[in-house]
Amino acid sequence: MEQTDMADGGAAKIEADAAVARPAPKRHYGATPVIACRADPRFSYCLYVPPRLRESSPARVPLLVSVHGSFRTMEGSRDLFADFARWHDAVVLAPLFPVDIRGDGNEDGYKYLAEGDIRYDRLLLAMVAEVEARYGFGFDRFCLFGFSGGGHFAHRFLYLHPERLRAVSIGAPGSVTLIDPKRDWWVGTRDMERIFGRAPDIAAIRRVPVHLAVGDSDLETASIIHRPGSAHWMDDANRAGANRIARLTSLRRNLQAHGVAVRHDIVPGAAHDLAAVADRAKDFFHDVLGPGRAPAFGG
Repeated sequence: MEQTDMADGGAAKIEADAAVARPAPKRHYGATPVIACRADPRFSYCLYVPPRLRESSPARVPLLVSVHGSFRTMEGSRDLFADFARWHDAVVLAPLFPVDIRGDGNEDGYKYLAEGDIRYDRLLLAMVAEVEARYGFGFDRFCLFGFSGGGHFAHRFLYLHPERLRAVSIGAPGSVTLIDPKRDWWVGTRDMERIFGRAPDIAAIRRVPVHLAVGDSDLETASIIHRPGSAHWMDDANRAGANRIARLTSLRRNLQAHGVAVRHDIVPGAAHDLAAVADRAKDFFHDVLGPGRAPAFGG
């Protein structure tokens, strides 16, 4: 017992000394490097911080979170919103949720918010808090965009944390969760409180402007059909429709049936195209934030 106490005390002292010696995190501007999440360094994020904010240092700035799809093109997801960030003096945060984080081959964990003991919604909120602390900004609520796998994440995050969102844009998810107290997660929302500790707050969800977007040629189905024995198979897994267009339409109808205001874009000539969907998302977020905040475009 004495040896254990000494070991524990020594470890605590080393940890305390390291905390005192740890330098303040560097503030990068423009397109930043990839930054490890201090809450869990297995995960990381990158930012776009308009250089003008180095001089003005406002207490409150808009934040736009852009969540990657299955191929984890985190920096591309960020860079598509750099012009938007400069126009609105906004920060863009793009998280990275790697494949196979638990060594079991799972590529889809973040899409469903929970994977073993990992809660991806909480990880994102930790990243937001870290950026606030690093730069001295305040983000009461933020805009959330997700494409493909990120679209999975975005609408499910809306169900859990509507109070944190200023607006959400959901781009071409392969599968959707409908607000449905008669079906279990992930197809419905009946047991969300048991799994996540909170049930959907419909009144709060109604206060969040919602945008849905998908290309009119986004018709591939092989990668989105759930089959018995697959990781996320459950009864009614395919009930929302055969392809992404049909599934997003089902989501729109479900949200509207619960009194949620929805803008729904079907993009002409686009297949499964991040850039085309992000362009529509930028139009939507421009309307949410209003006229450009920056004194002149650029910076």
